[in-house]
Amino acid sequence: MYGPSPLQQIIEMQMNVAETILPYPLYFHTLSEPAVLVENEKIRISCFPTTHRIECYGFLFEEKEGKRKLLIDKVRKLNIPISFYSSLQNGLDYITPRGQTIRNDEVTTAPEKGKIYAFCADTRYEESIIPFITGADMIYHESTYLDNVRDKAFERFHCTTRQAAEIARKADVKKLLLGHFSSKYSTLEQFETEAREIFPNTELAIEGSTYEIH
Repeated sequence: MYGPSPLQQIIEMQMNVAETILPYPLYFHTLSEPAVLVENEKIRISCFPTTHRIECYGFLFEEKEGKRKLLIDKVRKLNIPISFYSSLQNGLDYITPRGQTIRNDEVTTAPEKGKIYAFCADTRYEESIIPFITGADMIYHESTYLDNVRDKAFERFHCTTRQAAEIARKADVKKLLLGHFSSKYSTLEQFETEAREIFPNTELAIEGSTYEIH
């Protein structure tokens, strides 16, 4: 588990009071600055600070670029052995038994670019997060209030609809999900309407729904 140091104390206190015994070990990693948390051949996960009443962090999930795709009909027509397919996917050219070079780009296509998703957590309007999320395919950004109560949003360390949309626009992201709506509102349609005036590709993040990253 990754989070600010107070979170570890809260979790441990709750577990102690409830006499909870987990069937697995719980390892807590304290966040204190922007950092890479997990990285392997498929994904990179990092964190960045947001501006909230208490210490808070957002998270960036970056999918690594995959392997090149085989143009299987061309590969078979040129009699490239199956044992070399993996090498083609890794970008290598193929040398035939007669010494002829078959260039990789003749029999493969470039891999799709990895998708990027950012969870921006609870925060005031804060442009310092923009360098971390620029160009993301999708971001989740809080939008606790409609824009007519910006002063209240600032006082309570939250954002409004248009402020969230401004962040999405300035970060040049592809899609914005709005969430963390105040319970004072009985309907949410106006959240989407206000945000779309600035950033058209906006949707409401509704519990239980699934959102595909394109």
